[in-house]
Amino acid sequence: MAEKGTISIHTENIFPIIKKFLYSDHEIFLRELVSNAVDATQKLKRLSSLGEITSEIGDTTVEVSFDKDKKTITVSDRGIGMTAEEIKKYINQIAFSGATEFVEKFKDKGDAKDIIGKFGLGFYSAFMVASQVEIISKSYQDGTEAARWICDGSTEFEITEATKETRGTDIILHVAEDSEEFLDEWKLKSILDKYCKFLPVPIKFGTKEEQVEDGQDDEGKPKYKSVTQDRIINDTTPLWTKAPADLKDEDYLNFYKELYPMSEDPLFWIHLNVDYPFNLTGILYFPKVKNDFEVQKNKIQLYSRQVFITDEVKDVVPEFLMLLHGVIDSPDIPLNVSRSYLQSDGNVKKINNHITKKVADKLEELFKQDRESYQAKWNDIGVFVKYGMLSEDKFYDKAKNFALFTNTENEFFTFDEYKEKVQETQKDKDDNVIYLYTTDAGKQDAYIQSAKNKGYDVLLLDGVIDSHYVNFLEQKLEKTQLKRVDAENIEKIIDKGETIASVLSKEEEEKVKEIFEKAVNNPSMNISVESLSPDDMPVTITMSEFMRRMKDMAKNGGGAYAMMGSMPDQFEMSINGNHNIVGKILSADNDDKKAQLAKQAYDLAMLSQNMLQGKDLTNFIKRSIDMAAE
Repeated sequence: MAEKGTISIHTENIFPIIKKFLYSDHEIFLRELVSNAVDATQKLKRLSSLGEITSEIGDTTVEVSFDKDKKTITVSDRGIGMTAEEIKKYINQIAFSGATEFVEKFKDKGDAKDIIGKFGLGFYSAFMVASQVEIISKSYQDGTEAARWICDGSTEFEITEATKETRGTDIILHVAEDSEEFLDEWKLKSILDKYCKFLPVPIKFGTKEEQVEDGQDDEGKPKYKSVTQDRIINDTTPLWTKAPADLKDEDYLNFYKELYPMSEDPLFWIHLNVDYPFNLTGILYFPKVKNDFEVQKNKIQLYSRQVFITDEVKDVVPEFLMLLHGVIDSPDIPLNVSRSYLQSDGNVKKINNHITKKVADKLEELFKQDRESYQAKWNDIGVFVKYGMLSEDKFYDKAKNFALFTNTENEFFTFDEYKEKVQETQKDKDDNVIYLYTTDAGKQDAYIQSAKNKGYDVLLLDGVIDSHYVNFLEQKLEKTQLKRVDAENIEKIIDKGETIASVLSKEEEEKVKEIFEKAVNNPSMNISVESLSPDDMPVTITMSEFMRRMKDMAKNGGGAYAMMGSMPDQFEMSINGNHNIVGKILSADNDDKKAQLAKQAYDLAMLSQNMLQGKDLTNFIKRSIDMAAE
């Protein structure tokens, strides 16, 4: 048997086009060839299980090897093998008809990111790194001859008889000059570790030395000897392929350490196992979230039948769950021909929705089963829950049952529980329930204490996305407003329509305002005199809830609110006309003394907002000492 031929195709430059457009990353050739070898092995096992093969199939390890001197890389399997006719059919006709379609469709396009379908071109990725490719194959069928196919990357090929005693296929790449970087043990091993770490058939790559026990020495201590063993680079039964009932917490934690060696232990995990209406397995871990969202992302690995595809899973996993870590494996996720890009279709949307539902169900289960443990993890879990509620209405509908509020006393409440707690005490004159919150309990303590003196409760909303979450909650919660505890004087924040009589006449109020305007001399302060409780602070400095919220959102990547971040600060300065300090200012002996007392009261208000710095702070300390010495 000897045959030469020309592959039937409309263009002579198919391989440069494949090389240029099809695969952005040349290392993928090894993934494709090893995956094909595994497929051939799996087909053999399937035939054996169906009784089509009666003899023992023996060792089915796939081997990857290289020869630096001969400049070859070889991928050998002991799978189903091919006859000469099958090589012509599967390599020349089917794959190349796909290649023709690819070229005709995309030869004028700038890239191949939008290719949909499976062209069977995986084998031809070999020509990205090889100047010549050989196939030597022997079919599992009795009485068949081994065959050799060779091609140099043109449209011409040659098939001849070959000498091969055992069933299976060897793919031999004669590596091109511009790809000799791949003739390196550690380069090849790193590619295999990346793409083939969990393939279902053992993959051998060279050997390794291991120390094994070898008797005892004269003192009775164990002796060791060095033994050469096959280096199997993959775990053929990774955790996600096993039944959850067979696994312990320790197994999940060990697998997490294998995936992310430098990470802290995760909070908990979800084991996915779906076979209808699509196939999906995997394990998703909830990590401890740091403030830098971007560092956390791209940690979910997507596999297709245990072959690593990508860690760009934004179409498969909802945006808010991109912070999760772990593995998803599904043969039903449509990939383009290079497997580099996911295609959006009905299945992807279904998988996306299913993952959202599973996460919501798991969180609700944790909340109901052990609320105390759930609350202890809320600081970490809360980021996912809030992000999800902001992102997806369906998730919000479920999450409002297990989302929690935390107050400054470190107490936890569900939405319903908190409404029950404050709806009577914190209702304003228009029947709105006002939720007070702080973004920094330390800096805003004076305002928190003022609210508590009124019998009000203050929520702690100091997380990385809470500025957006506050805005969102107001849209969702009926007849409810959220106001930062230092947004205004407490009587104004929760305006119950009650008025407190002023001890000052109109003329005295104007006089007080004039004294403060001169003493403060700050155009960003909008000064007013209010009739408040004598127990309240003499001067309160606030930024309106609207303005502060816009600025907070701008700070945390507010998109449309970004322009707010550059607007000049404007503050409300409220003077408590009923406070005895104001009386002292009015009755002071001279204008200098009045100005000194007014400036002191103003600086105290600035200090309570952490706004007194530099020279102003130094002057305040000096003035305080001088006044104490009088």
